[in-house]
Amino acid sequence: MLNSLLKWLMKNRIPRIHHFMKNPIEVQQDCLKMLTEVASDTEYGKKYGFGSVNNANDFRNNAPIHTYESIKPYIDRLLKGEQDLLWPSKIKWFAKSAGTTADKSKFIPVSNESLEECHFKGGKDVIALYADKYPETEAFSGKNLTIGGSSEINKLNGESYYGDLSAVMIENLPFWADYLRTPERKLALDPNFERKMNKIAKESIDIDVRIISGVPTWNIVLIKKVFKLTGKNNLLDIWPNLELYVHGAVSFEPYRKQFKKFIPSDKMHYMETYNASEGFIGIQDQRESTEMLLMLDYGIYYEFIPIEEIRSEHPNAIGLEDVELEKNYAVVISTNAGLWRYRIGDTIKFTSLSPFRIQITGRTKHFINAFGEEVIIENAIAALKESCNQTEAIIKDYTAGPIYLTDKAKGGHEWLIEFEKEPNDMNQFISILDATLQKVNTDYQAKRYKDMALQLPTIQSVKPGTFYTWMKKRGKLGGQNKVPRLSNDRKYIDDILKFIN
Repeated sequence: MLNSLLKWLMKNRIPRIHHFMKNPIEVQQDCLKMLTEVASDTEYGKKYGFGSVNNANDFRNNAPIHTYESIKPYIDRLLKGEQDLLWPSKIKWFAKSAGTTADKSKFIPVSNESLEECHFKGGKDVIALYADKYPETEAFSGKNLTIGGSSEINKLNGESYYGDLSAVMIENLPFWADYLRTPERKLALDPNFERKMNKIAKESIDIDVRIISGVPTWNIVLIKKVFKLTGKNNLLDIWPNLELYVHGAVSFEPYRKQFKKFIPSDKMHYMETYNASEGFIGIQDQRESTEMLLMLDYGIYYEFIPIEEIRSEHPNAIGLEDVELEKNYAVVISTNAGLWRYRIGDTIKFTSLSPFRIQITGRTKHFINAFGEEVIIENAIAALKESCNQTEAIIKDYTAGPIYLTDKAKGGHEWLIEFEKEPNDMNQFISILDATLQKVNTDYQAKRYKDMALQLPTIQSVKPGTFYTWMKKRGKLGGQNKVPRLSNDRKYIDDILKFIN
């Protein structure tokens, strides 16, 4: 009954999604107009002349591009309870970002509008798009298993609270969404990650789980606990009606083989989402493609910085109308929570311009460029995928960084990889990794020519559980915490090696 009702209700959303797919520029122009008009009397809006903004050029000429550091003075004042600074409605929630762009936490303002019209709207659109692709689905007759945030809701002052994004969303869920999910709210918000995982594993065994949602890394930890408790090695023996895994936050490619092993069924479906602390950005809308539809009517106005300007002090940001296919861009957003021309730290490329579909290619601060090779996460994923395919390896986690040039040795890249299944031949794995990196990245290829600047990569296979225990040591378990994949220095590599030894 509930499954049919939800599908019927969400079906009404599809024509509106089709509207912004067909009229993207118009929808984005209307969004910018709405945002600047609503915020024109805020302190920020007055300072940057939002009252005189009539189009995108006016907006770009008036307001600067921000990083978290440059907009932080406003956020610090919001955290103390001041209002009407960046956005006119009351800001009482903050998403504590545990991303790996920096070790220090970020506190992202979350307005009622961004909760309702962006994050929750995105969650409803996942249902709508999935039901549209699979009208026969019975996924909503059971429960959605969501691990939830890694932190409880914390009080900042008399009227303000913070937690990671999933915790903030769980605390504010509408009754119908709360009914569809498991575990119950108190357990989902338990700040003790390991205790929470053990309890969820025990309690979920007897529940009719039909959807799993979350970050692959932590879902794998939970699944292995469930297997240990039940003695099973196939999730369908525990949850026979399981049919959908909604994932995000990290690339799914390194985990795809593991999930196929856990759920050996062609009837199992996978759906990628792009829901950052700053806003819900993309949803996979096609059966056979992992591209994500850029969601254009969530109260977010988008701009994009071409990759060649990413480290410029004053980069030129362009609108949707000027982007090109298969080119890397840093994402800049202005939102209905008062983030203005804000660089969220992700890079994407457009795989389609009609409608606008994207793939995440990396993080603006996660790359290796110690020798001018400009290796980004997209390159690493492609190389690891090919290496695994040809050597029957399965990767659980990894990180990579540079080996610096010395008087006696050439430079290179060092990879620490935790395998679920070791490659048949490690030398072959390394050779394929190197060859694929050269194929997808001409800068890397040039530096590898005759080993002139870069030698063959080195790989150290680390013991099972290494990355989990290292993340635990750093206080980075659960939620949206992620293992840093690439680094332009040896900070993470050396820390892990020190931890191992």
